Amino acid sequence: MAALFSPAPASGQDREVPYWATIRSDRLNMRVGPSREYPVEWVYSRPGLPIKVVRVVEGWRMIEDPDGEQGWVVARLLDPARGAIVTDDGVAPMRNAPSDAAALKWNLEPGVVGTLGACEDGWCLLDVEGHRGYVRQTRLWGAGEP
Repeated sequence: MAALFSPAPASGQDREVPYWATIRSDRLNMRVGPSREYPVEWVYSRPGLPIKVVRVVEGWRMIEDPDGEQGWVVARLLDPARGAIVTDDGVAPMRNAPSDAAALKWNLEPGVVGTLGACEDGWCLLDVEGHRGYVRQTRLWGAGEP
């Protein structure tokens, strides 16, 4: 019965770092330290942008963004949902099956963000605003192990 009265861990508080997450809010301040007392170094305005959580301190997370910038954000403004961003130069083909021989659905520009599905054999299912298809994992930051 004691388990019924034990407080549940706060969402995401018990995860091992590093781990992937995405930005939940329309505006996310990245600070130089884990407190509102520290100055804002960067402001993100891109919900769904994948980030890597590299450190945890109470209600704060030290994150790394796709450009390698690191700083502290309020944990509640992050979403545990996995996302990915298209990287490198040139377009990334999105195909209707996980194969270079599969039909081309769309060409994704670098910087396109989507919701990440399962990844297998070097391909990941990606949903970009309802457009779903397979993209090479090497073209996606946020796929694979953090």
